Formats: sequence, C-alpha cells, structure tokens
Amino acid sequence: MPSIRTSIRIPAPPARVWQELADISTHVEWMADAVAIRFTTDQQEGVGTTFECDTKVGPLRLVDVMEVTSWEDERRMGVRHVGLVTGTGEFTLTPAGADGGLTDLTWTESLVFPWYLGGPLGARVATPVLRRIWEGNLRRFARRI
Repeated sequence: MPSIRTSIRIPAPPARVWQELADISTHVEWMADAVAIRFTTDQQEGVGTTFECDTKVGPLRLVDVMEVTSWEDERRMGVRHVGLVTGTGEFTLTPAGADGGLTDLTWTESLVFPWYLGGPLGARVATPVLRRIWEGNLRRFARRI
C-alpha cells in the first residue's frame, strides 16, 4: 500500500485553516479530482460522518466512499476509504512560525487499488499522478485562506 504525503505552509493560524478545512462540503471547490460530495449521514462533521465523493482522475471515474475516523479541532481529520479504493487519509495541521501564526498542512493517503484498477502496480503508477494532483489541491486550498 503506497503512501502519498504532501504538505504546504499556509500564512494563517491553525484555527483559520481548520475553519475552512472542516467544511467537507466545500472540498470539491479546491480538490480538482473531487466532482461532487453526498453525505450519507445527517451529520456533516466529526467522527462517524460518512459521505460519497464522485472522483475523476483523467478518464477514470469512481465513487470514493469515506468515513471520518478522527476529528481533532484545529489539529487533524482522518478518513477511511471503504469503496472501490480502500485505505486511509489524514489532514494534519501543525502550528509554525515564531508566533504560531502559520500552519503546516500535511495530507497523507495510503490507498489500496483493486485488481481491476491494476492492484499494487496500478497504485505505483498512480502515486506520482495523485501526488501532483494533491499538491495542486493544497495550493488551491491555501489561496482560499
């Protein structure tokens, strides 16, 4: 299961970054690979929230089914992928700068691809593509702050 990790320093404190990140419904506005999000629970934040995300990478389209597994305000949000592609993902926020007025936002994903998407070989091929997409996603996210 390859792990993809990317991060960006944002010129805002963790509280401000979290305010934007915690609104899962807006992730499609800055994630180039996320087309639509549908919540499958009444709650839209916190541990136990589940949702489906229509995902598109090049010609590949799938529904990414996720459950929020960790939620620490201003610190981290984790998900478990339980659809066609399985695995885990996490955003972590780390205060930075002398006064804590900056935030290092790190995005880590560990994904398992099914055999019909190439299995481990497909995951290895997808890793640099996904890393590039997610780096762009974090840049778009940072511009929203």
